Amino acid sequence: MIEVVDQIFKAVFGAIVIGVFAIIIALFYKGIDRKIAARMQSRVGPPVRQPFRDIIKLFLKENIVPKHATEWLFNLSPVIALASSITILLYLPMGSFGPILSTEGDLILILYLLIIPSLAMILGGFASGSPYATIGAQREMVLMMSLEFPLAVVIVSLAWRLKEAAVSNPFSLVSISSNPIWNNVGVVGIVGCLILLLVLLLITPGELSKIPFDVPEAETEIAEGLLAEYSGRNLAMFYLADAVKTIVVASLVVALFFPYNLSPLFSLSGIGAYIVDFLFYLFKLFLVILFAVTMVRVGVARLKIDQVTSVYWINLTLLALIGLVLLMFDKILIVKGISIL
Repeated sequence: MIEVVDQIFKAVFGAIVIGVFAIIIALFYKGIDRKIAARMQSRVGPPVRQPFRDIIKLFLKENIVPKHATEWLFNLSPVIALASSITILLYLPMGSFGPILSTEGDLILILYLLIIPSLAMILGGFASGSPYATIGAQREMVLMMSLEFPLAVVIVSLAWRLKEAAVSNPFSLVSISSNPIWNNVGVVGIVGCLILLLVLLLITPGELSKIPFDVPEAETEIAEGLLAEYSGRNLAMFYLADAVKTIVVASLVVALFFPYNLSPLFSLSGIGAYIVDFLFYLFKLFLVILFAVTMVRVGVARLKIDQVTSVYWINLTLLALIGLVLLMFDKILIVKGISIL
């Protein structure tokens, strides 16, 4: 009984620490993202601390509920979005720190949990009673359904290849971090993994509803769409949920493709190893956000909703399937002992 209580206490305490850390780091990265994007567009841009100011200002403002809104659902949606985003982080490793919660099917669970913030925004949009938010909610549903298939293909492809390499629990992020995919494939498999990595990086802005896949909000078309009627603390929680989800998706990319740490390279141990590996983890997060979010939204214009579905259902799905076929072909070559070099 005492052990169970101790485990619950550690899980609750860890969840609080992870939640606070996620919010601070997420807002910091959002500030860096805005600053770099501004520089790339020959602008000065806001200071890095601006997201913190925005959040404080929103929490101090009045929380307005539209007259024709379904009030309880309108107010509950941002809470669900933020809570679910933080929950996903509990299953993700951070440097040398393993996940607080871990199961044999982490990846499957994360696939489902990633849907919840989007569903919360959809419910909030419909509950607001605004025609702009209704259009945004419909677009969010289409976007969510479009990107789930290529994302599932990427995850299943990696898990299958690790299983064929005799890795136990291939759907567990702990197993994946301990057995990086690059160490378990040949030359053809490396090409397949690079293709899957590219697909996952292109899924990232869609998962976060960033340009060119920001059709659910589209400020110049539907006046913020889903968030048109939100203000005050509700808008602040949606803002935080978006920032935390950015860290979540970037951490997933790191865990799947770049789980390496620096401490073994420098023969570090103890607290020093944890610190170095954690700082390296933050650096990897920065690189993923830079290449998958910042540079994409600066260099590409917004797509139309039919173009979004075409990109995900056809282009990226086919590309992910090509990556899967290459991994299968790589497995056949390894079994037969054939080298293409």
